[in-house]
Amino acid sequence: MQQLTIRMPDEYFAGIEKLATLTGLKKSDITRMAIKKYIEDYTAEEEIKPYGKAKDLIGVVASGIPDLGKNHRNYLINQIKGKK
Repeated sequence: MQQLTIRMPDEYFAGIEKLATLTGLKKSDITRMAIKKYIEDYTAEEEIKPYGKAKDLIGVVASGIPDLGKNHRNYLINQIKGKK
C-alpha cells in the first residue's frame, strides 16, 4: 500500500472529521472510500457507457466538423453570436 499526503480546504477536512465521528471509521478509511468511489464512477462513466466511448465522435459525420462532439459548446456560442 502506498501513502499519499494531500492538502484540502478546511471545510472538506471538517466534513471528513464529522463523518469519522458519526460512523466510527478512521479519517483515512473515509478518504480511501471516497477516492475509490470517484475512480469507479469516473471509470464507469467514461469507459463503460457507450456515450463515454463515442462522445468525441458525435456530430462528426453529419456536420463535417471533426471536433464538434468535443467543442460543441464553443460552436453553439459562436453560432448564436453570428460568428463562423
